[in-house]
Amino acid sequence: MFVIALKFAGARERAGEFMEAHKDWIKKGFDDGVFLMVGNLQPGLGGALLAHGASREEVEKRVAEDPFVAEKIVTADILEITPGRWDERLAFLAG
Repeated sequence: MFVIALKFAGARERAGEFMEAHKDWIKKGFDDGVFLMVGNLQPGLGGALLAHGASREEVEKRVAEDPFVAEKIVTADILEITPGRWDERLAFLAG
């Protein structure tokens, strides 16, 4: 499982220019079954995603394809988590 933090960088003012492409990238991640959750980092720091069912290499490639990352609107921090204990509602993450 991966936690991906997309934090605003130097080109934040260009976010509106690439917002639709960024939303399309998010939709593709959900459509492909890789993204489990997307949300905002507070207060207005950027966004975060949970990803599952892909290798680190695949996640890194996918993140690099985000228009916000490619245009340096955000920086991406990818944290890989190997679950050790979980609530039964999240048991699917253990596989």
